[in-house]
Amino acid sequence: MLSADPLRSAALAAVASLRLPDCWIGAGFVRDALWDHLHGREPAPPVGDVDVVWFCRTAGKGIDRDSEEKLRVLLPGLRWSVKNQARMHRHNGDAPYRSVADAMMHWPETATAVAARCERSGMEINAPLGLDDLFELRLRPTSGFRDAKRGVFDARVSSKRWLQRYPLVSVVER
Repeated sequence: MLSADPLRSAALAAVASLRLPDCWIGAGFVRDALWDHLHGREPAPPVGDVDVVWFCRTAGKGIDRDSEEKLRVLLPGLRWSVKNQARMHRHNGDAPYRSVADAMMHWPETATAVAARCERSGMEINAPLGLDDLFELRLRPTSGFRDAKRGVFDARVSSKRWLQRYPLVSVVER
């Protein structure tokens, strides 16, 4: 489905050209494409940022900014956000992450903790929390957002208007 969408296919190819380690496009880029499909719609362009996530403990901060600029040149119509997940644990108040998959397990919703990339062998999907909630149109908080950070999950559901944009989606508590 992602490779059949010309814009998403071009975005995946652009990100692959960066050759960053453990590098993916995640979150709404994947989730919204599938939910549009499951709602019988043509794929809409990504809403908000196109989240490029990668992992390298020794890389400097400037690589994120430089990579965003390269992507803006390749596909200027998208809002690129490139983040090395090796540093994001500080921002999120978590223990250091070991990989992009580990970082994704700390994202607010299970259906959002999905990413894709183009490899020589084809499309690869990274879904450390599984794909069931994504395909079954469920918004479920990840374990870190069920209690103390529940307000963050609820605010995201409201501000992103997922239930209005995708009427078949339901919120699942646990």
